[in-house]
Formats: sequence, structure tokens, C-alpha cells
Amino acid sequence: MEREEIIKRITDRYDSPPGEGDGRDEYFMRCALELASAAAEEDEVPVGAVVVRDGVIVGADYNGRENKKNALYHAETAAIHRACGKLHGWRLVGCEIYVTLEPCPMCAGAILNARVPRTVFGARDPKYGAFGSVSDLGSLPVGHRTKIKEGVLADESAALLKTFFAGKREKPE
Repeated sequence: MEREEIIKRITDRYDSPPGEGDGRDEYFMRCALELASAAAEEDEVPVGAVVVRDGVIVGADYNGRENKKNALYHAETAAIHRACGKLHGWRLVGCEIYVTLEPCPMCAGAILNARVPRTVFGARDPKYGAFGSVSDLGSLPVGHRTKIKEGVLADESAALLKTFFAGKREKPE
């Protein structure tokens, strides 16, 4: 199945979210987790991201660095790219991004540059996390800030990554 079809199949199941609050955050994080699982099936690091505006998914994707042969193809940057295309502009004011793993510096910068007001992530990233784990780009004195909520379905996000990397270590070279 093509990447576009996979993304559409997954996101179509998430077209009637609950109201505001934690249930809403978990709802969209579950979509991001499904996208992350799709990445793992393609032998990509399992990270998924969903951009939401007014309760509607406007951009979604998963890691594609290996298959796309592109260092910039992280779940967050790809989802932001799709949201910008759908909304016909680079400012994602009024949007939220849900991502299964704490964004790296590149993705945190993209979130800030796209003016995303709220970022929700699952598991912390102790190697590259740029919203508190290794650095905190969100606290820099720049023109835009994003509110951070961490730990939404963190155990599920971390388990997916752990399983993926355990499988990588078991494979013979």
C-alpha cells in the first residue's frame, strides 16, 4: 500500500474527536501511534505526528528518512509540510501538533517557525529531545512560543520504540 493510502486509511478513523481535555489529547496521540506503527512496518524509526486544527486533522505523517533517503523527512516536518499545503500558508496558528516522541532540534525549530501554539508529545527523547530532555528550544527568547504537554501515552510510545530497536539489535548484519 502506498504511503498516501496508509496515512489516509489511518487518519480517516480519527474524524470525530472528543471535546477538549485529556481525552482529546489521547485520541489524537493514538492516531500518531498508528502512524508510528506504520513507520515501523516500513523499517523506519517508529515516530508519527498529527497536526490538528479545530478538531480536524490537517496534516499527518510518519518518519521516512530511510525510504525517502532524506535527512529532513521526520514525522513532524512531514506533517507540518502537509498541514501548510492544506491550509495554504506557513503559519499554523490555531493548530496543535501531536507527536509520539519529543521533537529533535530540527523539528522543534520547525514547530516554532510554523507558529504552532501547542505541542503534545508522548515519550521523552534522552538523546535528541529539544523540548526539555537535552535542550529546551521552547524556552528561548524567540518571537513565538509553543505550549508543551508531555507524557501523553508515553508508555505506549516508548514501548513501540523499544520493540523496534530490540528487533534491530537481534538482526544479523
